[in-house]
Amino acid sequence: MIRAVLLDLLGVVYDGDTPITGAVAAIERLRNAGLPLRFVSNTTRSPRGAIIAQLAAMGIKVAEEELLTPARAAVEWLRKHDRQPHLLVHPDLEIEFSGLECGSGRAVVVGDAGEAFDHASLNRAFRELVAGADFVALAINRTFKDADGLLSLDTGAFVAALEFASGRRPAVLGKPSPDFFLSALAGLNSPATDAVMVGDDAESDVAGALSAGLGAALLVRTGKYRPNDETRFDPAPTAVVDDLAAATDWIISRAAA
Repeated sequence: MIRAVLLDLLGVVYDGDTPITGAVAAIERLRNAGLPLRFVSNTTRSPRGAIIAQLAAMGIKVAEEELLTPARAAVEWLRKHDRQPHLLVHPDLEIEFSGLECGSGRAVVVGDAGEAFDHASLNRAFRELVAGADFVALAINRTFKDADGLLSLDTGAFVAALEFASGRRPAVLGKPSPDFFLSALAGLNSPATDAVMVGDDAESDVAGALSAGLGAALLVRTGKYRPNDETRFDPAPTAVVDDLAAATDWIISRAAA
C-alpha cells in the first residue's frame, strides 16, 4: 500500500517555468486522494522561497515544510557541526547560508554554481580542502536538462574533480543520500516501505530512493529521461511511466484505503 509520495520537481512537475502537461492536475489528484506529499528537489540554483513562488505561479501551492532541498539540509549540517561555509554555489543560493559565519571550523559547500565554476573558484575550494576544511556536496547529479532542452553538466562533475585532486570524499546531502529521502519522510506517518518516489533521474531519484528503503520508485519519461535509462542503474525502477499523470494513476491504484 502507498501511504506517502515524494516528487522530484524539475523534469517531473515542470521544465523551466512551464508545468509539464497534466502535472498540476496530477498533484491535485494526489492531494484529493489524501496522500501526503513531499517535494524533494536536488536543484541548487534557487533558494527555497523562489522555488515555492515559482510553483505558486504555476498554480501549485506548496507549504514550506513540504519542500526539501539540499541547501536546507546543508544549513542544518553546518549548524550541527559548527562549521562556517566556503561556498562554491550559484550566487542566487548564497542567501540560504546567511548567518553561518561564526562556526568554529570551515566546510567547502559545493552546488551547481553554473557560470561561477571556473579554475579560480575551484582552486580556492581545493585549497580550503587541503587546509583541512570539511567537504560537503549538495548533490552529485551527472546532468540536468537545461533551458535550451539539452543536457548540461551538473554538480557531480565538479565534485568529482575536487575529490580527485584533494583525495577527500564529500558528505553528500541531496539525492541519492539515504538520509535525504528519510528526512523527507519524517513526520508523514508512513514507513519507508509504504512510500513511493517519482523522478526523471534513474540514478539519483529512482535507484537512490530504492537503496534508501522506499517501497517503490517510478521513472518518468519526461525531463532528463533518455531511452534505456531504466537499464543503466541498480536497483531498477519499480515501473517506467510516461509522465506524472501516469505515475499518479499507478500510485492511486495502490494507495492505502
